[in-house]
Amino acid sequence: MRALRSLLAATLATGLAAIPLSSAPRAQEAPTPVPQHWSFDGLFGTYDLEAAQRGFKVYSQVCANCHAMHLLHYRDLEGIGLRDDEIKAVAAGFTVPQGLNDDGTPKEGPGTPANQFRSPFPNDLASRSANGGALPPDLSLIVNAREGHADYVYGILTGFADAPAGFTLQSGMNYNKMFPGHQIAMPQPLHDDQVTYDDGTPASLVARKRIGVRMILFLVVMTGLTYAAKRKVWSDVH
Repeated sequence: MRALRSLLAATLATGLAAIPLSSAPRAQEAPTPVPQHWSFDGLFGTYDLEAAQRGFKVYSQVCANCHAMHLLHYRDLEGIGLRDDEIKAVAAGFTVPQGLNDDGTPKEGPGTPANQFRSPFPNDLASRSANGGALPPDLSLIVNAREGHADYVYGILTGFADAPAGFTLQSGMNYNKMFPGHQIAMPQPLHDDQVTYDDGTPASLVARKRIGVRMILFLVVMTGLTYAAKRKVWSDVH
């Protein structure tokens, strides 16, 4: 399995961080996102591991307050270049379900690399209750779930603005130029200097938006490769 995980990391070799989107229905067609130039474009595009690690920090400190990533485990962080001891430290920083006590009550304890990412809410009802009725989508496959993919995500993150004159926002909604109908439940998630990076990278909003899209793409690719590797390993088991 270590060889497989190393193969995944070498294949991905890059950068990308999780950022929240709203799950509002497409009542209207979304504007076409402006194409961006990404380092991972094309057959020979590459990813930036340092950017991925910065992006994961954004996810951990900002996005994880509302958004889950049910399809990923802490061990998958090897794909963004984290060492085994770093992964163990990240996982141990979260309390996760660990079965039942002898009396049948649920018990929890520090996470391990084998655990799934800890969800911010115990269930969808609790999530909706904490978010004004909106259900923050799982970010594991968010890029593939949106037309325009990375360009659309970038458009959402750069699309927050004051509503134009004559536009009526519903209660609890926020104006976004790119979102279908221009009303999104998620408030602007990222602001300058909101996160301090260990490598001293300036935490400017534009830079973090690009990092965020890249990390989301990484998560999508990592999920697919991990699933494919699992199928390959277990294909001969009857």
